Amino acid sequence: MALKLSEIQAPIANEMTEFEQKFRSFMKSKVFLLDQIMSYIVKRKGKQMRPMFVFLAAGVTGEISDRTYRGASLIELLHTATLVHDDVVDDSNYRRGFFSINALWKNKIAVLVGDYLLSRGLLLSVDNEDFDFLKIVSRAVREMSEGELLQMAKARNLDITEDIYYDVIRQKTASLIASCCAVGATASNASQEDIDKMREFGLKVGMAFQIKDDLFDYGTEEVGKPLGIDIKEQKMTLPLIFSLQKASSGTRRKIIRTIKSNGDHSKKVNEVVGFVRASGGIEYAQSVMNQYYQEAKEILETFEPSVYRDSLSQLVTYTIERSK
Repeated sequence: MALKLSEIQAPIANEMTEFEQKFRSFMKSKVFLLDQIMSYIVKRKGKQMRPMFVFLAAGVTGEISDRTYRGASLIELLHTATLVHDDVVDDSNYRRGFFSINALWKNKIAVLVGDYLLSRGLLLSVDNEDFDFLKIVSRAVREMSEGELLQMAKARNLDITEDIYYDVIRQKTASLIASCCAVGATASNASQEDIDKMREFGLKVGMAFQIKDDLFDYGTEEVGKPLGIDIKEQKMTLPLIFSLQKASSGTRRKIIRTIKSNGDHSKKVNEVVGFVRASGGIEYAQSVMNQYYQEAKEILETFEPSVYRDSLSQLVTYTIERSK
């Protein structure tokens, strides 16, 4: 039976409860409209996996302290800011089944809210002189921006190779999870060697996490994002990239033409999904995901056994076995 997140976070259950209270206080402002929007954001919070990575990484490498709470809050404020801005960029009206900020308060306010969240995170670190956190997180912000722009640039011609795909997901997704683990280790005053190992562990987990997310596009059930949405948005993900690499030049041209001209047509999208399934794209992506998963577990096993290590191992397993 698959583990639930509530079971995985058992060793840090009290810390996560306290974190939620602290996080709410860090989001407060003197502007009523901002407080109203902040309250809405808190109510529709997701799984909070990123703070879990921070706390568990701290537990694995040392002790959980006030710095751990600030590090987790910085990551969550940054992550929430990027989601708000992403919804504006993507013109998306929904996020996790709720109306997005831009859908309720329009783009201008949504952009300013994202800016506010980012500034709150930065000031939280500056005011407490957590400059080591800022160095880690600033690197992640840069990489996330570069990854998004690289994907946009390549999407125009649908010419993303497998190597470029790995660069994109490493920057867009894995860099933030790597930062969670590095911040957690830094907060516990771990050695530079352990901080570097935790960052590498987070990168591997992030790569597996994103490939799993891309595989949802080819599933047979509703999983939290519309099936075929990546194809409709002309995003080149690993199952499709592999299948196109294997195809004849004629088939490749036909599939690319179908994506470019019929991306919003359900029947045509299903044709592309069928092509990927028949070409072994699903199995290949799963094998790559499992390789990253195994590499992450191997890094984790170099740390001393503890309840935190056990939970972190379970959290890694959860990322590739989740159904949404």
